[in-house]
Amino acid sequence: MPDDERRSEDKRRRDEDRRVVPLDKNRRGDAASRRRSRYPEERQPAEYPRRTVRRGTVRRTDRDPFRPALQLLDGGSTVKGGPVKKDGAARKTAPAEREAPRKGSPVQRPATGNRRPRPQQNPARRRRVIKRRLPRMASPTKRLRVGTVVLMLVFMVICGRLVQLQVTDAAAYAAAALDQRLTTEILPAERGSILDRNGRPLAFSADARYVYADPEMITDPQGVAGQLAPILGVPASELLPKLQRQKNPDGTPLRFVYLARGVDVEVGDRVEALNLGAVRARHDERRIVPGHDLAANVLGFTGDEGKGLVGLEAQWDDVLRGVDGKRTYERSNGPDGQEIPGGYSREEPARPGSSIQLTIDQDLQYRTQQILVDTMSKKNASFGAAVVMDVKTGEVVALASAPTYDAADPWKYDDKLMRDWAANAVVEPGSVHKAIVVSAALEEGLIKPGDSIMVAPNRWIGGNKFEDSHPHSERLMTLDGILAYSSNIGTIALADKLGPEKLYEYQQRYGLGAITGLGVAGEAEGIVRPPSTWQGADYGSIPIGLGVAVTPLQMAAAYAAIANGGTWVQPTLIKSTVAPDGTVTPAAAPKTHRVISQATSDVMRTLLQAPVAVPDGTGHTARLDGYLVAGKTGTGKLAKDGGYASGDVASFVGFAPADAPKYAVAVFAYTPGGGGGAVAGPAFRDIMAFTMGHFRVPPSTEPEPEFRLYG
Repeated sequence: MPDDERRSEDKRRRDEDRRVVPLDKNRRGDAASRRRSRYPEERQPAEYPRRTVRRGTVRRTDRDPFRPALQLLDGGSTVKGGPVKKDGAARKTAPAEREAPRKGSPVQRPATGNRRPRPQQNPARRRRVIKRRLPRMASPTKRLRVGTVVLMLVFMVICGRLVQLQVTDAAAYAAAALDQRLTTEILPAERGSILDRNGRPLAFSADARYVYADPEMITDPQGVAGQLAPILGVPASELLPKLQRQKNPDGTPLRFVYLARGVDVEVGDRVEALNLGAVRARHDERRIVPGHDLAANVLGFTGDEGKGLVGLEAQWDDVLRGVDGKRTYERSNGPDGQEIPGGYSREEPARPGSSIQLTIDQDLQYRTQQILVDTMSKKNASFGAAVVMDVKTGEVVALASAPTYDAADPWKYDDKLMRDWAANAVVEPGSVHKAIVVSAALEEGLIKPGDSIMVAPNRWIGGNKFEDSHPHSERLMTLDGILAYSSNIGTIALADKLGPEKLYEYQQRYGLGAITGLGVAGEAEGIVRPPSTWQGADYGSIPIGLGVAVTPLQMAAAYAAIANGGTWVQPTLIKSTVAPDGTVTPAAAPKTHRVISQATSDVMRTLLQAPVAVPDGTGHTARLDGYLVAGKTGTGKLAKDGGYASGDVASFVGFAPADAPKYAVAVFAYTPGGGGGAVAGPAFRDIMAFTMGHFRVPPSTEPEPEFRLYG
């Protein structure tokens, strides 16, 4: 076909393609209708084969939005219909070119229909189409997968942490949080009282307040210390270290510290009025000693913490103190620190301490102390002690020491004044020891009542000269005379008959050289030397009470044994304990043992009246109207730094009534000089007179015996 005809045919076909077919009014104006309206009914193009879409995938219904931009970058055009040349001349791209089949794949032909096949173009006019590979697009699926994995890891970490906080470590964190809100208050236990034998209080506890602080809640320690100092009467410099934050030994914060103990109730109210929150006042007690110095050396005192420090308060602290309680509760961390209603609260109530009832009689104790202090004042004594003891029961009804102090306010006194001289002082007994030698000789049958022995005016033993205080020539002397005139030579002669071993045995029987077990702190044992250590002058000095160390309490118990039919009874100071509920538990029965027989005891009760009854006897100053008094004077030395201190230890130990003994009394005083008759005799008499009247002991019914002093 000629070229002109071919061009005409092409033009005709193009015109036919441009013809518009009217839309059917009954058809919807959708995309298919528009496509049919573009082509005549008889010339509809065959449907292009659709891309097979696998089940479960999403079919792409639009073209890549970025492809036009990429084509433009490649030098083409975004004009619909295909690429254009760089000079702007557009050309249409055949469908075969736009969608060229891949190499090796079957070529899909459009189905034959009313559409005429296009004539073959001249190969010479076919233009070469350059296929360019488009850049590979990034895969969003990969990015989504990576992002999902990252998010899953983050959520796994968060979930693991939540499990740890709410399941694994929940209890620990809950406990730690609770611990931060908890506070503990000490509930002091009421301390037991110390009562006399009649139930009258010698020391008791009264209502008071203690002031405490929680350092963790204090933000201005300096300011708080300044507010509390004038109220508590404590310098701010002492309060400041307590108010600052501190650590317990285990590293936890310190949440409780005492600022003051035993303050008045009014002081506690003033502290509460400050409304500091972290500083509060709570119930406490304060020790009251109504007698002040009455039996102070026996009672002792307590410290600010309510613990016994000296005397019975210390010795019996476990019984008196009780067990403190505590209250633990939740409170807010704000400045007011209020308790959280309905929060954790636990209270361990305090268990009050028990009271102890002493054998001491308050009135007799007072009078005994008064007499002792008066005697010391007159004789210029450094210290003194007096013991009043029931010979049958061993109960100590008075135990006085001088000088003394005020147990209600002990801190302003020297420690030396707090010593219990009756149980702690170790002194030489002197001639009061001679009753032990005489009773031992009688018990062993070495001498009989009424017998006489030759007594020289003096005697040399171990290079030391011994002589009597009443000068006399060598003569026979009875036991009455030996005791009445306190003959050293006569006593040494009896000790020679007895022998060192027997004398040492009787010293131990009478309780010398061992604590009595009275129940006071620091009771001394004394010193009684075995015969194996004797040498030189010891054979003369020990029988007359030199070279022997005893306590006034030991000598009182020894003379009580003579008065009690020869049975030694352990001295006791504690009568009973009284529980908080009022239950009374009597003290354990005192230990007893026989020292001498009843017969020997009866003889000694008569012989020991001689020093008092004989007008020029050593103990005549102890004579008491209406009562037969038995006793012995003594003058010894005070051991100090391995030697003897200057001055004398004067003593008188005895009992009354001699015909029916009730009470034994021992009086010791360390003076610059003076014998037992002059220093201790009058004090013994006054104390015994008050004791007889106080306990309403009937006067003696037997006449005073007559004594034969020389043979």
